[in-house]
Amino acid sequence: MITIGYSSYAVIVIRSTANPPMDQNSPEDIFSLGDYLAREQYGSRPLLYGQAYSSEYKYNYNPEGKYYEPEYEVTGKSYGRLEKKSADEKDRYYVMDEKREWKYAQNMLFPRMYSSEPDHKREYINWCGGIKGRTYTYNQFGQNIKVTIPTQAENLKFFIRYQVNFMYWRYFLWNFAGRQNDSQNQFGEPENGNWITGFRFIDRKLTGGDPAMLPEAFKGKGHNVFYCLPLLLGLIGLLWQVGKGKKGTQQFFVVLALFIMTGLAIVVYLNQTPRQPRERDYAYAGSFYAFAIWIGMGVAAISEWIKYLAGKKIAPIVASLLCLLVPIQMVSQTWDDHDRSGRYTCRDFGQNYLTTLQEKGNPIIFTNGDNDTFPLWYNFETEGFRTDARCCNLSYLMTDWYIDQMKRPAYDSPALPISFERIDYQTGTNDVVPIRPEAKETLLSRNSREVVENSFELKNVLDYWIRQNHVIPTDTIWFKIDKDAVIRSGMKIPDQFRGATDEETKAKLPDKMVISLKGKSRLFKNEIMMLDLIAHCNWERPLYMATTVPSSSYMNLGDYFLLEGLAFRITPFNWTALKESPVDTEKMYANMMNFKFGGADNPDLYLDETVRRMCISHRRLFSQLASELYEEGQKEKALQILNKVEAGISDKLLPQNDLFCVETANLYLVLGEVEKGGRMLTSITENLMSQMYWYLSMNNRNLRHSEADFTEIRKRLKSFVFPLLSYCLDEQSFESINTQYNEICDEFDRRMK
Repeated sequence: MITIGYSSYAVIVIRSTANPPMDQNSPEDIFSLGDYLAREQYGSRPLLYGQAYSSEYKYNYNPEGKYYEPEYEVTGKSYGRLEKKSADEKDRYYVMDEKREWKYAQNMLFPRMYSSEPDHKREYINWCGGIKGRTYTYNQFGQNIKVTIPTQAENLKFFIRYQVNFMYWRYFLWNFAGRQNDSQNQFGEPENGNWITGFRFIDRKLTGGDPAMLPEAFKGKGHNVFYCLPLLLGLIGLLWQVGKGKKGTQQFFVVLALFIMTGLAIVVYLNQTPRQPRERDYAYAGSFYAFAIWIGMGVAAISEWIKYLAGKKIAPIVASLLCLLVPIQMVSQTWDDHDRSGRYTCRDFGQNYLTTLQEKGNPIIFTNGDNDTFPLWYNFETEGFRTDARCCNLSYLMTDWYIDQMKRPAYDSPALPISFERIDYQTGTNDVVPIRPEAKETLLSRNSREVVENSFELKNVLDYWIRQNHVIPTDTIWFKIDKDAVIRSGMKIPDQFRGATDEETKAKLPDKMVISLKGKSRLFKNEIMMLDLIAHCNWERPLYMATTVPSSSYMNLGDYFLLEGLAFRITPFNWTALKESPVDTEKMYANMMNFKFGGADNPDLYLDETVRRMCISHRRLFSQLASELYEEGQKEKALQILNKVEAGISDKLLPQNDLFCVETANLYLVLGEVEKGGRMLTSITENLMSQMYWYLSMNNRNLRHSEADFTEIRKRLKSFVFPLLSYCLDEQSFESINTQYNEICDEFDRRMK
């Protein structure tokens, strides 16, 4: 069994050596396989002893250099295969980096609040209800400074409140008591992802608001009520097992060990920071299985009790039938949010990204996260859809193994034209290249301005400054525009450059594209690869950026983006400087009219939070396109786009209550569709006011915690919705709604005083 079990790991290396298009981490040798299995990419965290979030590094004085340097302990080394400079060289490994454990001047036992990220610091304080801490005097660089770290009591308070109660017991009770909804809860807010029982008087205490008034926007299909029946049955089984004498007690501790080691022990080991990017209930599934064992024993316990009333033969049948009501209740509540039949959003949304890309030229799309990458991979691998295109994930583009894959053909897509050799991007080489614009003056003192400026042409920056000198002595680089390539590319040409013929257009086009690096102190490897692709794709192999990529990853190129659908096309034109709309309405209209919604038009479908969030983004894009078409005078097309998204995303699955829906309603009004606009505005008003009523059902303490949310809804209605709604309703109907709104606000103001 051991041989079969461990030898299965060979599949990882065999598959990776075959170089398939998707090969995470590329574990092809003993060192990369070791890092892969040890999950080195996720980093480490202190467990039993270590720093607090406010701890300072311990520094050592270097008498030779006369400076202080952080103290650390080398815990190991990372190895990589050395890239050969010639075929005659022997195969060998090199030390890519040391594994360092930094030492801190202030440490504590069992550190739970250790992350120094500003967002995490704020949440540590919030979850503890404020931190007074303990102040230490610390000698840093020869000066005494004061450092305040949490006390052990505050440390344990965070552990109990957040890591144990919020990040474990809440998930546990989702499965055995009930769940408010499937929306992620990051801050302990009353409207998202809390556990409930189904009993009104209990749930009012748990969430703060009246559960009977919980708006549909806060509920959805993820609202599951079990009335604590599975929990009670499990507790009965637990107590029954303990009471079965010595053997029962021994068996109890076996199940208890399984329960703890797959639940609370993982809580301790993970040492999670606040603001997790997604719910983590899946991490504790093992402990839920262990509790299910006790649920099964609960049936045996009830059977044993019944035998005294109905006899041994009939007792198991009666107990089974009686307890069968528990899983039936659970299935009745959870079927709708576990049923995926008819839902093809992942596949279709992935195809929507790929459909945005130009059909010729083997386009490349930059993505960033899971939700804009894996659906594309699925479509390449399984559906065989748009295999001429290439998905390039910017997060992975920081690594040498992923750049290797990008330099190989995949499906029907040729290799990416990355000019860097492996020796120039292997781990440890050009990971980060500093930008030193102050060095430009030194260069000008030694060379003519023409020579210096020519050295800042993009290809020269890549070949000379980055590869050879590992520094960029300027914050402005430029790239000569191949005008013939731009005309052949099929991209939209700005209006002011268009001529009657290609030759006239060519004469008007600018000679170069200026790329500003201002505000950046360094370029990371993925940004260098982006620049390399811009230089060598030369506009004939289209480059796109998914709309879901955060602007922090735009590398200051945002002004050169042209929106064509679910992706921006990277162009050589600064649309902001040209004062032209950065939207190609013709292409975007064609792409969005062919948009697939993956079944989101079916009101009976289940959309989880991730899909709902993506649908909101899609609504925004449709609204933006309709607005652009209206500004261009293409009113009929604008109306078609609005009708497309309204038919494609059911308002029963995704209630209309965000500002993009208000914009859509406004567009309906200006396009003369007053009835549709009015119906949408009425729906938005009802959704938002139902939320206000729910907040008012809270006690004053909880209402004050939700003051910011209530105020935001209040502002949205007064400033954006009501001015439009007044045009759609008769005076009496609008006055009735306005009076209702004022009464709600007056009640809120009175209670806040």
